[in-house]
Amino acid sequence: MSDILIVDDERDIRELISDILEDEGFATRLAANSDETVQAINVEPPALMILDIWLKDSRMDGIDILKTVKRDNPDIPVVIISGHGNIEIAVAAIKQGAYDFIEKPFNIDQLLVVIRRAMETARLRRENQNLKRRDVSSAEMIGASAAYRTMIGQLDKVTKSNGRVMLTGPAGAGKEVAARYIHAHSARASAPFVTVNCAGVSPERMEEVLFGREGADRGVEPGLLEQAHGGVIYFDEVADMPPGTQSKILRVLVDQQFTRAGGNDKVRVDLRVISSTSKDLDAAIRAGQFRQELYHRLNVVPIAVPSLEDRREDIPLLAQHFITEFNSSQGLPQRALSDDAVALMQTMIWPGNVRQLKNLVERVLILGDGTGPIEARELPGEEDHSKDDGRVVLSGTLATLPLREAREAFEREYLLTQINRFGGNISRTASFVGMERSALHRKLKSLGVVTSAKAGVRVAHVDEELDAAE
Repeated sequence: MSDILIVDDERDIRELISDILEDEGFATRLAANSDETVQAINVEPPALMILDIWLKDSRMDGIDILKTVKRDNPDIPVVIISGHGNIEIAVAAIKQGAYDFIEKPFNIDQLLVVIRRAMETARLRRENQNLKRRDVSSAEMIGASAAYRTMIGQLDKVTKSNGRVMLTGPAGAGKEVAARYIHAHSARASAPFVTVNCAGVSPERMEEVLFGREGADRGVEPGLLEQAHGGVIYFDEVADMPPGTQSKILRVLVDQQFTRAGGNDKVRVDLRVISSTSKDLDAAIRAGQFRQELYHRLNVVPIAVPSLEDRREDIPLLAQHFITEFNSSQGLPQRALSDDAVALMQTMIWPGNVRQLKNLVERVLILGDGTGPIEARELPGEEDHSKDDGRVVLSGTLATLPLREAREAFEREYLLTQINRFGGNISRTASFVGMERSALHRKLKSLGVVTSAKAGVRVAHVDEELDAAE
């Protein structure tokens, strides 16, 4: 779609509008009746239509053509013009999907303003649709661990409702992916998913970004709330929302309407709200940095998104998923993961969580030779644990202990790591470390290691009282 189709039964009017638009850099096509209009659209849908209501010697009038266009090509904006204008005709045209209505004789500047606004609105709508199509893969959840299954079960329960959801968890854990999963499996899946980066927008611009602006010089500029109408508005890191904006968002949640900056008319919106935070909102409330009323409005259904540490069993699945994704999107090599690489990745510290894992996979695929499985030696930091010379480098603390205490400290840390790697599964841990299950239980007891439930998964930790007693 690249041109403007002008439909009018008066040749002089058609050519006048065409000359004006071509002087402004637009390409145009002309039609005198409904048959010529339908034929022109079938050849190539235009970027916009200027349509006269009254058409002599035509099978359909402008309203009938408008209905047909909006049925078959709903993305084409239509500007209605008429020399017999009245309020009833204008209302009928708008109800049938027209972008705007202009009376003849029209003001040239007014016509150009309306056309530019209509084309910009259509462009934004197309971009939103393209973004929604691309976002399907970003809503895919990957995992099989107990912590993952607990989270996905909670997400599935909220997809069928319109309840507000608060996602909590550390940075990089996948809170936005979880929000998109809710949206993609809800009744609003075909509607927009709009993200508000609360930490990335300056406080002085936040309200204009959210509510939009209108004025005689700039026309109407919809904000993110208006763009999300019918769909989901996602407040990413909501704890960073400016205090002044918090009170206005609270009012939107109550009234489902707002006023654009510089405007007077109320704009009604139908929104589902999903929020996320990696911060302690209770502490922010006590410090006077977050409104308690807003917290209660947003935190209708709280869902915890587990850290990668709490779902180490999912690391091989996630890593292989990212390998396939980078192969598809960037053409990077499709490589398998060696057992040693998997074992090391499951014992590494992941302060950046799933985001850090994804970045690591991309780095290895870019820098690697592209052949064979990914080996442990290719992972960042593995060079610090090199054993090529037959030596193992001890940490400073371990090196200062007597042999018995050093051995116990090593065994305790090693077994803690392996148990957590396998999600607290003693049988799988025993099989990997090469011990009988009963022998492993006795060893854990002697070292003061116990398992307990955390975030839906069994995790191991040191019994401090037993350890101190020893």
